[in-house]
Amino acid sequence: MTAPQAVARCAKLLIRTPQAALEAEARAAVLAVGFTLSPLIEDTAPGVCTADLRGSPPEKHRLLVTAALAQLHALGFTATAGIAPTPLLALYAARAVSVDATRTKNENEKRFEHSVRFVTDPSSFLAPLPLATADPSPRLAEVLAGWGLRTLGDVTALSCEAFVRRFGAEGLAFWQRAAGGELRPLHPATLPQHFAAEMKFEHEVESLEPLLFILQRFLDRLSLELQAAQFVAAEIDLTLRLENDHHYARRFRLPEPTARTEILFRALHTHLESVRTDATIVAIRLELIPTRPAVRQQGIFDSGLRDPHGFSETLARAAALVGSDRIGTPQLEDTHRPDAVKLVAPPATVASAVTTPVHAPLAPPLHRFRPRLPAQLEIADGRLTYLWTETVRGEIADRSTAYPKNGDWWEPARAWSREEIDVELTHGGIYLLVREGNRWFLEGEYD
Repeated sequence: MTAPQAVARCAKLLIRTPQAALEAEARAAVLAVGFTLSPLIEDTAPGVCTADLRGSPPEKHRLLVTAALAQLHALGFTATAGIAPTPLLALYAARAVSVDATRTKNENEKRFEHSVRFVTDPSSFLAPLPLATADPSPRLAEVLAGWGLRTLGDVTALSCEAFVRRFGAEGLAFWQRAAGGELRPLHPATLPQHFAAEMKFEHEVESLEPLLFILQRFLDRLSLELQAAQFVAAEIDLTLRLENDHHYARRFRLPEPTARTEILFRALHTHLESVRTDATIVAIRLELIPTRPAVRQQGIFDSGLRDPHGFSETLARAAALVGSDRIGTPQLEDTHRPDAVKLVAPPATVASAVTTPVHAPLAPPLHRFRPRLPAQLEIADGRLTYLWTETVRGEIADRSTAYPKNGDWWEPARAWSREEIDVELTHGGIYLLVREGNRWFLEGEYD
């Protein structure tokens, strides 16, 4: 019947709609965890991953599988595992673990050892399992039930030849499944080469919290894939599709390539805190641009940032408050214009200081006023006699000759011209006085 008809007959009916995107994301997460066990894994079925553990020491198998179950639990999945000589027997062992008991135990003790079934004696393990474990056809199940066979042990107690003579190829396949299957080669799943995740929301997202929750899930899976493929993320590409069919897209480079989930999430969180969209969000896409981990050795006297990502996050927060054009490391520009500096991104590694010869100072150091002080002057008989500013004023006792300066004349937008005069006030203090056109400024005081 249709959904409205069903709800009319049963008001408490709960209807769940399959979501292919979420199922694909869950399947990718299971495979990503599988690659932490072995480079040879198989995508056996939806929600089922088979890994070849023969490349690791047998005494570490349980520890490896337990760690994988813990990762799946952190991703929000309840999982069980089986370790056995054949892939099919391992699948039976994983299914034999009680899921209900697993959930209770995980919530209380956060332990996963009980979620792993280790099969050392296949015959005694298979004997009590019901016939449905080996997936018989309805016709075969009916015949076996009529014979009084209830368990896989009952089936394997019969000879394989007699079973085949009675049921043919179907009987042979079922008897082999009842015996735990054979050691077969796995169909290897390939490592991902494209590290991306996307989701279309069922309901529009208006706040930051649900968006961060989805991004956390994406990063948990993508970081596992990066580590399995021996990559790190160099850049993050974030795209938000809005309800009005507009897109917000941003790609930003990380201060240092990494595959650590908490660092990637912190970078996204810091960025999204300052994002404002003109419509609600209906879909999201996240892509990590991979690169090989950098292997470098610094010099003995070189120093680097202890936490480049934390430093970058601090800069981003400061830029959001004061503007990105006011954040950076001051650097002198290639010009003779006084006090000409620009802000550049700070380096990740600070080279060792270069020893330079010490020269005697050419003049007293100048303490610049920021901003410089507009000045008014009293001139008598062509001589500067009195100075007024907002904070400095007094009679001029002595002055130097005006020294003209100019530069960048080949660029009209950057051309500059000025006259500099050093003045000494009667009550003390030597200052740098500057004239630009018809305006005077007090630019600083000499020590």
